[in-house]
Amino acid sequence: MAEPGDSRWPTVNPVAGRIRESDIAQVRERNRIDEVVGDYVALRRAGGGALKGLCPFHEEKTPSFNVRPTHGTFHCFGCGEGGDVIKFVMQIEHLGFVESVERLADRVGLQLTYEGGGGSVQRDRGTRARLVEVHRVAQQFYAEQLRTPEAQQAREFLTARGFDEAVAAKFGCGFAPSGWDRLTKYLLNKGFELTELYKSQISKEGRQGPIDRFHRRLVWPIKDRGGDIVGFGARRIFDDDPIQAKYLNTSESQIYKKSQVLFGLDLAKREIARRHQVVVVEGYTDVMAMHEAGVPTAVASSGTAFGDEHMRVLRQLMMDDDAFRGEVIFTFDGDEAGQKAALKAFEGDQTFAGQTYIAVAPDGMDPCELRLAKGDAAVRDLVARRIPLFEFAIRSILRDYDLDSVDGQVAALQRTVPLVAQIKDRAKRDGYATKLAWWVGWQDEAMVVRRVRESSGVPVQASGRRRGTQNGNGSANGSAPRDTVERPDPRHPALRAQREVLKAALQEPALTGPEYDALPEDAFTHPAYVAVHRAVLAAGGTGSGLAGPALIDATAQHTPEGTVRSLLSELAVEPLRAKGEVDTRYISSVLAAVQEHLVGRQIGELKSKLQRLSPVDAADDYRALFGDLVALEQYRKALREQAVSGMD
Repeated sequence: MAEPGDSRWPTVNPVAGRIRESDIAQVRERNRIDEVVGDYVALRRAGGGALKGLCPFHEEKTPSFNVRPTHGTFHCFGCGEGGDVIKFVMQIEHLGFVESVERLADRVGLQLTYEGGGGSVQRDRGTRARLVEVHRVAQQFYAEQLRTPEAQQAREFLTARGFDEAVAAKFGCGFAPSGWDRLTKYLLNKGFELTELYKSQISKEGRQGPIDRFHRRLVWPIKDRGGDIVGFGARRIFDDDPIQAKYLNTSESQIYKKSQVLFGLDLAKREIARRHQVVVVEGYTDVMAMHEAGVPTAVASSGTAFGDEHMRVLRQLMMDDDAFRGEVIFTFDGDEAGQKAALKAFEGDQTFAGQTYIAVAPDGMDPCELRLAKGDAAVRDLVARRIPLFEFAIRSILRDYDLDSVDGQVAALQRTVPLVAQIKDRAKRDGYATKLAWWVGWQDEAMVVRRVRESSGVPVQASGRRRGTQNGNGSANGSAPRDTVERPDPRHPALRAQREVLKAALQEPALTGPEYDALPEDAFTHPAYVAVHRAVLAAGGTGSGLAGPALIDATAQHTPEGTVRSLLSELAVEPLRAKGEVDTRYISSVLAAVQEHLVGRQIGELKSKLQRLSPVDAADDYRALFGDLVALEQYRKALREQAVSGMD
């Protein structure tokens, strides 16, 4: 490859001839490569005086792009791209050598000298630099028009949204005046050619000649990462505007690619790189409101939905790789829009490493409206109260179900388990499966995790007896047991107290007494134990006056053949686990242990409900539930102390 400065490198500018070699050297010397690259890529120290970041020229998760400020060079060990600061600008902006030199010269205020060719600028037509210049001059025109009487309504629009003249100037706001071709004529008088105005999408062909693209609209300039204006966004202001669309945007051009440009990025990029965080909003005024409220990392897509190319740009700025994860926070106008956008996260390939969150303002307000209604602190708090995008999507769906009923919980799991199973990251998927059990109020977390894994296609190792190999009667591959209930593991620690209290009821009914009979079925979590407890009560309970074989026979009449009846016989003879003689103290401790587990599940349900409530939006309900939670926690503590005092 030819090196800059030799006879094969194109240093001739069609404007005025060849750029003087000493000027090219000055451009390299005065433009620090780490500063130029830093406008596009977040860099961090890599040792030996080098810096590294994610390569902007190919997709990667681990930084292989290196910059050596002392040498003025860059090189990517992944794709092989490399060179000096001029080559970097050529590659990143898709410019020729001459335009790259001119752009870098403008960056440091260097006046280039051209040798030969006459020095006339009139021959420099259609280049990127010229199209950028068209937009720069157009923005100046729009900004001047914003001060005219005709733009009074546009100024009032900004003022009503909390933006004064200084803020409008900061974001380059302007006004497209009435008349068909006022901007077009202005630019032609400035020396631009009509073909340049068409290429830049500033003007378009009308029925009687060239006309301006925007009329009687509030205008914002859209800039690329380097800070060059490449397009405009225009908002409808007047009710009699014949174009009903609220926003119009510059059509794609040689320099304006909607999928790669974000409004506000020129102002936000350094804070994005420093904080490793970006807030994506929906509109121009939302960006302005965020920045003015103290959230300087806000950007918005322009004229298109936020997409993969936008994410790629932001990842490079945030240094979002496998080793360091940045935050992408989306804000939406309301729950419906937020849920729709959040669900797309499951449909995408989920390859970006950034932690993705969502923030939805109360009452369906956008950030601009929130700032007006509740002030700057509310906008900052909106970002601070962000929640993971996956969580938002799942919990939005759960709001459609009655999670206080078993039927509602089952239906909710049927809807959301396949959704969680779509999460590609295995650790994250298992984590959300566990959370899903909490949000739904389902006590068996392991079951939900297992269901999610099965739905995702991950093999799940069977536990306990192998399915389909032996039935309750011992016949291989035969029919299921007649009561279809699986035998519980007698050593299962979570079921120990339930087993012990059933043994006590069957073996010592006089000691167990009415407190056992008052236990609800919910106190037992295994179907076989529920069936035995139900049969004991059906036989008259411990208060029936029956004891020994008579109680066992009466209870057996209410149990089906198979596992439950066999379990009943087992529990009737299995010794109780008392340290010494079985007495009322031991029986009370066993009953307390069962009740403590029941209260623990009730506490879990309350916590699940609290997680579904906002302490801000539903403050009264939240406080009431929290009070119940505190009371239950105290009761559970007392039961635990009673249980521990009498059991092994």
